Amino acid sequence: MLHRTILERWEPDIDRQVAGLESRLIGIRRHLHAHPEPSREEIKTSQYVAQLLSEAGLDAQLCRDGLGVIASATLGEPAADAPVIAIRADLDALRIQDTKTTPYASQTPGLCHACGHDAHATIVLGAAMCVAACSREPAESRGDMSANRPGVKLRFLFQPAEETSDGARWLVEQGAVDGVDAILGIHVDPECPLGTVGIRYGTLTANCDEVEIGVEGKGGHSARPHHTLDPIAAAAQLVCSLYEFLPRSVDSRCPAVFSVGKIAGGSLPNVIPDRVEIRGSLRTLDGDTRTVLKDRIEEIVHGVKELSGASIHLRFLTPIDAVNNDPRVTAALEESSRRVLGDEAVRTIPHPSMGGEDFSGYLTRVPGALLRIGCAPPGFAAPFLHATDFDIDERTIALGTRILLRAALILSTNRETGQTTETYSI
Repeated sequence: MLHRTILERWEPDIDRQVAGLESRLIGIRRHLHAHPEPSREEIKTSQYVAQLLSEAGLDAQLCRDGLGVIASATLGEPAADAPVIAIRADLDALRIQDTKTTPYASQTPGLCHACGHDAHATIVLGAAMCVAACSREPAESRGDMSANRPGVKLRFLFQPAEETSDGARWLVEQGAVDGVDAILGIHVDPECPLGTVGIRYGTLTANCDEVEIGVEGKGGHSARPHHTLDPIAAAAQLVCSLYEFLPRSVDSRCPAVFSVGKIAGGSLPNVIPDRVEIRGSLRTLDGDTRTVLKDRIEEIVHGVKELSGASIHLRFLTPIDAVNNDPRVTAALEESSRRVLGDEAVRTIPHPSMGGEDFSGYLTRVPGALLRIGCAPPGFAAPFLHATDFDIDERTIALGTRILLRAALILSTNRETGQTTETYSI
């Protein structure tokens, strides 16, 4: 296959450049880890990424309000009408206290890169810096006297606000995927050891809807509840009803979960408050189940409102669609992973995650796929995502960079030659 020939031309250069960059990339990741910024506030992080890209010789553009970065580059000499392949990273940290004692632990109280976004950003920075280095290198120093080597057009996206589900939408609104033919993403997975990846064709993550409920009553003395309209009693009834009836409202073979993560109301043990706030999330894998359960939540809220006499207000916020990995793009990531890690390192993810990922925001415009890459030190149990002591085996960074660049080359050359990527039975 022609794409194998092109890969074989570029693979030595990619691997050599990444090997030379690896120690610097680890330093970049540690800088990002030590200086986290929360969603919608990643201004210094964006400036740092843009500076590194500019120093590598790439034209880096800060996005609106200084949040996020977009840069384009070309590896080799692709045809004028060659496809554009985007590679996406996220930049934001979580509002979690870092409890590690490493030298690169967070220097900002209450903020931590506990979801690996510092690693994602560094992997994609590595890809951009590798491409820039290959472009600067004379053909004779590569032992390749042919200046005309087919390659790939690339666009690197560094988005803010993944954790609040805003960033992908913001970048799409700013034209980040205009003219893009496919998009690649990567996410570290601490449940898998270094040197392995997880591949899933089709649905990878869930639809997510944040649920906000305000229960308003009339406060008063706890010894005289008959003088009040108790919002705590109404809120308790509502939560119990949602937990009891939502699972029985849809086919039990269709995965769905509703969870309450916050109940807030009152301040004293002898005072019934005026208001209670409930915050939760609804997660589903298919659109029909999502619609049925949202309608059912509205019905249950209305029923408790009528029963209790409280005023209850419901809102669904920050919806995220499921990530549905495109077969062709997923196949490119699979083949690339096999070439970097070997067949035995590639595993099938058997079930979708009920977690959310705003990478889906790009998939309404362009086909794409998200890869899970193992980041746990071999032989050790790593802290889970969003844990206060989350960390990675930093050798993951170079592996991720090598996989993404190969996958981009495969996608580019397949489109140019009209070929399809090989698929494998795992």
